[in-house]
This record gives sequence, structure tokens and C-alpha cells, in this order.
Amino acid sequence: MTDTLKESPPKRKQRRRTSTRKRTSKKKTPRKFGRFFLSAALCLLLVSLGTFLFVPSVWQELGDLLPAAERQLPANQLHELHAPDIGEQAARVLFIRRSIEARLNRSNYVPIQHISPDLRTAIVAIEDRRFYDHWGFDVTGVARAALVNIQRGRIEEGASTITQQLVKNLFLANEQTFTRKAEELLLALDIEIAYSKDEILEMYLNVVYYGAGFYGVNDASAGYYAKKPAALDLPEASMLAGIPNAPSELSPFTNFIAAKKRQAIVLDAMEAQGLIDARTAEDAKIQPLIFRPEDR
Repeated sequence: MTDTLKESPPKRKQRRRTSTRKRTSKKKTPRKFGRFFLSAALCLLLVSLGTFLFVPSVWQELGDLLPAAERQLPANQLHELHAPDIGEQAARVLFIRRSIEARLNRSNYVPIQHISPDLRTAIVAIEDRRFYDHWGFDVTGVARAALVNIQRGRIEEGASTITQQLVKNLFLANEQTFTRKAEELLLALDIEIAYSKDEILEMYLNVVYYGAGFYGVNDASAGYYAKKPAALDLPEASMLAGIPNAPSELSPFTNFIAAKKRQAIVLDAMEAQGLIDARTAEDAKIQPLIFRPEDR
């Protein structure tokens, strides 16, 4: 009778193991929850960081919440350009929209839909034929220019895209150094991420120097032809598109023969790229241009 009341050793061992597992489980539960919450927090942090880094609208919207940047003239209108400190450079990269807005003259700004299609097409054809295909820099052009620069030991060719030229006109000095070139490429990529192609082209046309003291397409159209940018025809637009390459030399007010030669180069480029036919190009070359008299 006594033997039957006694618990067998295997059962006692099994009960002890069960009890031990329960105690162990109770001890490990808080740790498991702690690891879970830590893992969840790390995942949230990584997702947030990835969103911040790879979704440009996030930090651009944060830039919109900051006080407006101090108004400045574009770099191409300044006689002297101070070197930005590290904080200013970082803010420029993170909040590129805010930095650009501080340098645009909105009172004299022309939306792209109010700019002659001939001028838009001519500028892309002569300045950056792969504009709608690249991400701010033309790899083929950069490789070719880099080879020339390495061979000669200094920067002689830039292979600048329209986006890079916009960066230079807005922010950078004319010095030719590898550091400045690296900054130019970084900002060009930043702009390509933050803006559409049409917005980039629009800003370029409104900022670039067209010679004879005319900055931006509005002043250039009025100054050369006494017209609105939307009213420019192909001969006028192709002449204007050729000037930014060397504005002090190619302005028709400065050297009409050089300006006409450059106009022909622009029209030939448009024809070669299938943007206009040969007859249209030849007609534009010989059509007389009527300029507004230069103010003396």
C-alpha cells in the first residue's frame, strides 16, 4: 500500500524538469520582449534613416520648415564669391531647393511653358544633347574630358551638362580644381534627384548669362529682340542659344560675325539630331535678324 502511494523516481524527475522549464521560461520572457523591442527599434531607425537618405522629398520638406535662406545673387553675377564653410555646404546639399530659391529672381522669372520651344530645343541640342537621359553628368563626356585633363595635368575640358552649368551659375566660382569639380558633380546629382528635367532646364534658361549684360531669358529676349521669350522664332532662338558658350565673345552686339557662325553651329546640331530638317536649318541661317538697338 505504501509502495503504491510513493511516486516513482522517473515521474519525480519529469516533474522537476517541467518545473525547471517553467521557471526558465518565466525568467527569459522579459529578455525576449527586450530583444524584440530592441530589434523593432533598430528596424524603425534603419527604415527612417533609409527614407531620409533615399526619398529626397523628405529632407526637402524639412528644408521648407526652416527659415528662408538669406537672399543672394547667383554666383555668375558676383564679382567676388566667398568660400562657404562646412555648415553652409552641408545645408546646400541637404536642402538644395531652399538654397536655389534664395538665388532665383522670381520677379524676372519665366516659366518654361512661356519660353519658345525653339529656344528650349536649341539649348539642349547645342549644350547637352543627352540631357533627358543622364543623371546630372554625362559619363561619356566626363570620361573623355578626364583623359584629356590627366594627359595635360590640369583641367582643360569640363564636359559640363546643363545641370552642371546650372550649379556653376548658381553656386560656384570659375576656378578649375578637382575639389570644385567634385562639388559640382555632387550638387548636380542632388538637383537631378530634387527636380524634374523641365524644372532644371527652366532654371538654367532663367539664370544663364547671354552677354551684353543680360542675365536670364527674359532680359535677353527683351534686350536683343524686344520680344517676350515665348515669341522667339527659330532664327532668333538659335542665335540666342549659341551665346552662353562664350557670352563676352558671341553676343551679336559684340561680334555679329562670330554670333552668326555660332548660330549656324546650333542649327547644324539640331539638324544632325533630327530636330529640324535641312531646309528649315538653311532657311533659319539666311533669314535676317532684327535687333533692338543697343543702348549706348
